[in-house]
Amino acid sequence: MTKPHLHGSHPDIVKRLKRADGHLRRVVEMIESGRACLDIAQQLHAVERAITQAKRNLIQDHIDHCLDHAGTNRTSGKGDARAPIREFKEIAKYL
Repeated sequence: MTKPHLHGSHPDIVKRLKRADGHLRRVVEMIESGRACLDIAQQLHAVERAITQAKRNLIQDHIDHCLDHAGTNRTSGKGDARAPIREFKEIAKYL
């Protein structure tokens, strides 16, 4: 069993994503009820921005904590010296 991977920022990210989820559900209702396309597009844009911000916060937190920690392990002789760079390249694909 793996240890949970939690950071201090995760509760705020979860709150943001839950708000975006509720907002997206309302957008679906707008579409189903025949609301104007402009209104729907504006609301979809807001949902998209909320999700993008949550992703950025998650990635930034990962860079600040996980990769920094990996660098500390590298300087103390633990782990592969290139692992933090590989991990950064992998997560940067999602920016």
